[in-house]
Amino acid sequence: MPPRRRHLPAPGGALGTAVVLLGVVAAVLCGLWLQFGERQDQETRHTAGTRAPDRIDIDASVQRVDAAGRELVLRLLVTPRGALAEAGGVAPAEELTLQTSSSVRGDIVFPAHRRIGTVDVPVTLTGGSITDYPFDAYDAQMEFGAVQSGAGVPVRMTLVNRDALFALGVDASEDRGTAVFAAEVVRSRSVLVFAVFMMLAMWALTVAVLLGGRHLVVRRAGLTWPALGWMAATLFALAAFRNAAPGAPPIGSLLDYLAFFWAETLIAFCVIVVVVAAVRAEGPSPREPVGPGGAGAPSHP
Repeated sequence: MPPRRRHLPAPGGALGTAVVLLGVVAAVLCGLWLQFGERQDQETRHTAGTRAPDRIDIDASVQRVDAAGRELVLRLLVTPRGALAEAGGVAPAEELTLQTSSSVRGDIVFPAHRRIGTVDVPVTLTGGSITDYPFDAYDAQMEFGAVQSGAGVPVRMTLVNRDALFALGVDASEDRGTAVFAAEVVRSRSVLVFAVFMMLAMWALTVAVLLGGRHLVVRRAGLTWPALGWMAATLFALAAFRNAAPGAPPIGSLLDYLAFFWAETLIAFCVIVVVVAAVRAEGPSPREPVGPGGAGAPSHP
């Protein structure tokens, strides 16, 4: 009776598994670190103004950035303090006017003795171009002062970002009782990472299709329908993949010129070349035998 063969484990199998597990753990930890850093950026509060007891507090948060419309939406919560307020800061003692810069599009008036609610105001973005996506950057200049009873009053303003698709770099200062913010608006780290991944994935899929097409042409494999179906599916899947880019960048952005346009062009060219080469490899279709009854008639024994 022949001896049984012992199946030895592949050399390096346990080591390979350990390396893979360590790689997964490292990737997860790196992701947690990146997410924590981005969350810290979202919670950073930028403050400008004075701490005088009689002042106007303004809590401002960026709710949404519209890069295509070149504006951001700023939500304001205004709270009078000290002698400027009544009912614990719910309403101004006198008519209150927030004076803003030209980019904020108009001053805001709060009637006396009336409860102050939150108000959304648009702020114009300058500089930059959305076609630079995902590396586009914009500037926003915001100034807020307050006037009550015809006289200027001190202002203390806090600015925070709530739009997860964008990050703010803010330079805050105070100028004669006016809060001044010079903000640079850029894509968030997560958007930048995903957009770069999309470009790399598009090129990787394109190279895979080109290698598959070369294999079919060199081997004269003929019309291999599963392979052709995969190539055509990749051509249309990339269009849907590109439309999933966060922030909905318009066609013609940097993302398209660096990856998408080239991927679509090369894959379409590859499909056409493979089909033409396959048809030539298979040659003309064989003719049907001609029987005694004419073309296509079955022959009798």
